[in-house]
Amino acid sequence: MSRLGKKPILIPAGVTIEISGSRFRVKGPKGELEREFDSILNLEVKDGAVCLVPRREGGEVKSIWGTSAALIKNMMAGVTGGFSKKLELVGIGFKAQLEGRDLSLALGFSHPVKFEAPAGIDFQVDKNIITVSGIDKEKVGLAAARLRELKKPEPYKGKGIRYVGEVVRRKAGKKAVSAA
Repeated sequence: MSRLGKKPILIPAGVTIEISGSRFRVKGPKGELEREFDSILNLEVKDGAVCLVPRREGGEVKSIWGTSAALIKNMMAGVTGGFSKKLELVGIGFKAQLEGRDLSLALGFSHPVKFEAPAGIDFQVDKNIITVSGIDKEKVGLAAARLRELKKPEPYKGKGIRYVGEVVRRKAGKKAVSAA
């Protein structure tokens, strides 16, 4: 049995839930999220909590059960509080500017890089920190990863886009290698 899946998931105040078959919809103060779950699970609302009940037993059911429980918790957390990731621009001349909802980035290339905001994702720029925020945890993480992919931190000088708090392992340059 899935330890995470068999626990009922409490519904926070201000959140409404609609279940139709295997489709799950959550509405809250920040917005609305909808997701289709596997038909192996029955989704039920009992006593102010969402319960996941498997229709059959097996190894495949355990993994889907726990994952579905985590996704439902993240959906409820997203519509009540939202999610955000912070990225840091490191490098001389590296800048980010908002142009409407989209980002314009100067990353040392011969041209500025345009990054379009996906639906449901907002950007904020404060000096060299870019904040990616939204109600869907999956979309926020994906947008932040794609933004970081534009100019990954390189190991010699550490220049690039990195998550705030990320540690970049630095390599020694040619001088340290030839001196040994």
